[in-house]
Amino acid sequence: MRTFVIGDIHGGLIALKQVLERAAVTNKDTLIFLGDYVDGWSQSPQVIDYLIELKQKQNCICIRGNHDDLLQQWMRDGKDNELWHHHGGEATVLAYESISSTHKQIHVSFLESLQGYYLDSQNRLFIHAGFTNMSGVTYEYSSESFYWDRTLWETAMALDPNMKTDSLFYPKRLKLYKEIFIGHTPVTRIHETVPIQKANVWNVDTGAAFTGKLTIMDIDSKEFWQSDPLNELYFDEKGRN
Repeated sequence: MRTFVIGDIHGGLIALKQVLERAAVTNKDTLIFLGDYVDGWSQSPQVIDYLIELKQKQNCICIRGNHDDLLQQWMRDGKDNELWHHHGGEATVLAYESISSTHKQIHVSFLESLQGYYLDSQNRLFIHAGFTNMSGVTYEYSSESFYWDRTLWETAMALDPNMKTDSLFYPKRLKLYKEIFIGHTPVTRIHETVPIQKANVWNVDTGAAFTGKLTIMDIDSKEFWQSDPLNELYFDEKGRN
């Protein structure tokens, strides 16, 4: 039995099926999804349907991403957001035009069920974006930080790799957990295409919303598998490009 972590999917169902097949995932494996299941490519509703079905077959932990929260606000509360439309939401709105209200309600229930984070028995934290409280996620003032924060990853990237953890200047947030697995900020922004580790933070968002690939990684061995580039799988769409 293995445990896998999956990066931001952004409506790319074809890519999701590819990585599960390439990693030879079985129903005995645990799957931890880091959020952002929607917005970008045209199959956001189908991704959610697939995840709902997958949860019936095996242990799946689904974390909330900022795009999932924006979709929930739109579907449940009727809250529209112009910036959301410009950052992948438009494709999602169009995709839901053919989805019945009853079907949408099932998706709202799924979105409401998403976890802010997951902490395993080995003190490994799985979270979409990050957290800001120096004492950890359980002390966070606002759960929105879990899916909007970028300072955790920026701190990890800026950290001098030669600094020892017992230094007075070593960031306290990076000493709280054995490992932290995140998505949210694509590593393609630093011209990388594979999962990147900085300090104890693993970033598994390899740019599937844009021209990158979707990644699935074994959290123990760190072996990973990737889909084809999403802009090739959805060659007649723009994604978030």
